[in-house]
Amino acid sequence: MDALSRIELGEIPLYARGKVRDMFELDGKLLIVSTDRMSAFDVIMREPVPGKGLVLNKLTLFWMRRFAHLAPNHILEQDARRFPAPLLPYAALLQGRAVLARKAAPLPVECIVRGHLAGSAWAEYQAGGTVCGRPLPPGLLESSRLESPLFTPSTKAEQGQHDENISEAEAAGILGQKTFARVRELSLRLFSAARDYAADRGIIIADSKFEFGLYNNEIILIDEVLTPDSSRFWPQQGYAPGRAQPSFDKQYLRDWLAAQPWDKNPPPPALPPEVIAETARKYQEALRRLSGEA
Repeated sequence: MDALSRIELGEIPLYARGKVRDMFELDGKLLIVSTDRMSAFDVIMREPVPGKGLVLNKLTLFWMRRFAHLAPNHILEQDARRFPAPLLPYAALLQGRAVLARKAAPLPVECIVRGHLAGSAWAEYQAGGTVCGRPLPPGLLESSRLESPLFTPSTKAEQGQHDENISEAEAAGILGQKTFARVRELSLRLFSAARDYAADRGIIIADSKFEFGLYNNEIILIDEVLTPDSSRFWPQQGYAPGRAQPSFDKQYLRDWLAAQPWDKNPPPPALPPEVIAETARKYQEALRRLSGEA
């Protein structure tokens, strides 16, 4: 499978190019294309992961359809053959990796929900017994299941910068109390529903990130949802607290990068072919297990 690192659409104006997605504006709407670019530690890798964008788009659509009754979202059309006429010459390229979406104003806070103690939350807990400044019971182990999922917001950094965990009070100060309360409620509701669904398919969703935007004064779900880029997916079989878990997500790549002599700033180390192939395999496995798609 050929990888798509970047896309150009002739005269259609580019709206923004993110770490993974290229966005184009058309008649007040956004065309969002999931490329195969790979980022880790907020740095874009030099090598793409073939098929990765297809996985992200398919899983996001799967969850948005499944949970449309829980949270409105920005999707207008997913079938490239039904996109507006100026996009039809590119339909074959866009099919499966692009959506036409409402142009919402993104909220400047990332909404992270944690069901297990891992990643930066585990590092903070080890240092002082807290997660995002919130005290947790003593004696928890790496990968421990938390009594209740925690809402742990973070800043939304510019490309090339690093997101930073913030307290709920800081997030409320940025968003306003009413908006903060709404996105907190939606994030916890979505996470709990997804965790229950995934558990029936042998997957633990350890944590995940949600993003929201404002459209016609309504808070809607935007960007990616419950993908291997934005979540930790662990197999239930063999799960045991007290160590890192095998996963079907970006953690495999993070672990490989962490073992390299790299300071987590550009430029990143070159990815060997076997690391690219294994990352692609894990993403495909997450898609297969959660949605049944190949």
